Amino acid sequence: MQTDGGHTRMCDDLQAALLPWVEGRPAGQVFVLADEHTHALCLPRLLERAECLRGAHVVTVPAGDEHKTLDAATRVWRYLSEHGATRASLLVNLGGGMVTDLGGFAASTFKRGMDYVNLPTTLLGAVDAATGGKTGVNFLGLKNEIGVFAPARAVLVHVDFLRTLDGRNLLSGFAEMVKHALLDSREAWAEVLRFDLERFDLPALKPLLGRNIAIKERIVAQDPTERGLRKALNLGHTFGHAFESLSYRTPHPLPHGYAVMWGLVCEAYLSHVRLGFPASDVQALLRLAKAHYGGFDFTCTQYDALLELMTHDKKNRSQTINFTLLAAAGDVRIDQTASKEEMLECLDYAREG
Repeated sequence: MQTDGGHTRMCDDLQAALLPWVEGRPAGQVFVLADEHTHALCLPRLLERAECLRGAHVVTVPAGDEHKTLDAATRVWRYLSEHGATRASLLVNLGGGMVTDLGGFAASTFKRGMDYVNLPTTLLGAVDAATGGKTGVNFLGLKNEIGVFAPARAVLVHVDFLRTLDGRNLLSGFAEMVKHALLDSREAWAEVLRFDLERFDLPALKPLLGRNIAIKERIVAQDPTERGLRKALNLGHTFGHAFESLSYRTPHPLPHGYAVMWGLVCEAYLSHVRLGFPASDVQALLRLAKAHYGGFDFTCTQYDALLELMTHDKKNRSQTINFTLLAAAGDVRIDQTASKEEMLECLDYAREG
C-alpha cells in the first residue's frame, strides 16, 4: 500500500520492518517519541521486538489530545536540538494520533525536515492519523489549526500494540473505519456493520483493518494535499470536529472517534435531506452510535456554539461551512453546503432520533 511519501503496511516482525529505516544512520541519530502512556505500555514491547532501536534517544510528552500544542512541539524540538539531531536523523513516533500528528509536525519542521516513521499504537492512529501525511497541532482551541502535509517515510502497523487498548479507544478508532467504508462501497459498509463490536476480536479485525487503510490510501494517493478528492475523508468531521472542540471546554472531553461517529450521524442525515442518501443507512448509523457510543451529549442551548466552531473548519471557503456528503455508500459529493436550518435539523435528529 503506497502513500504519497512512504508506505503503510501491516507488520508482525518489527525488527525487520524498522531496520531499513534505522541502519546507516549516524550514531546517536535515532529518536523515539512517546507519550506517558505509550512509554509505559508500548515502549518495552517495541524494544523487545526491535533490537535496532535499543540505545535510541527517547523523548516523552504528556498524553492526551489537549497536549498536542505548540508548547509540546517546542519540547520535542528542544530535545532534538539538545541531543544533536540533524537532518540525517530519524524520529520514530510511537503512539496514537496525538503522537503521530505532533511527531510528524516536529520532524517535518525541525531543520526544515528530518525523516520520521509512524508506529501507531491505537486503532484510531493506525486507520487514520498515522497515514496520509497530515501533521499538526491544536491552536486556540481549534483542532489541527497549525500543521503541514509531510508524509512519513513509513507507517508500520503492528496489531499487537492494540492489545493495550480499552474498549473505549478501540471504538474510537472503529468510527473512522465506518467512515472509510461509507466512502468506498456498499460492500465495505456492510462489512463493518457485520463486525462484532461486543467481542472486538483482533485477529478478525486485522484483515478488515488492512482493507480499510487501503481505502484511505487510494484516496490520498490521488490527492495528497487535499485539493479535491481527499476532502472525501472529511466525512463526519465538519460536525465531528465541532463536537470534539466544544467538549474540550467541559470536564469530560469526547474521544475523537466518538465525536466523528455523531458527526457521521449528522452528515448522513444531511446527505439524506440534500442528496437522498437512504434513510435506512441513516438509521443504521444512528443505531450503531446509540448502541456503542453513548447518547448524544449536546443540548439545543449549545447549538450556536457548535455552529460557530464549524465556521472555523479548515475546509470552509470564506464563511461558508463546507461538507462532504453521500448520495449513497461510495457515491461521494465534496464541497457541499447547507442552510442554518438544515444544520439545526441535523443536530435535532442526533439528539432526538
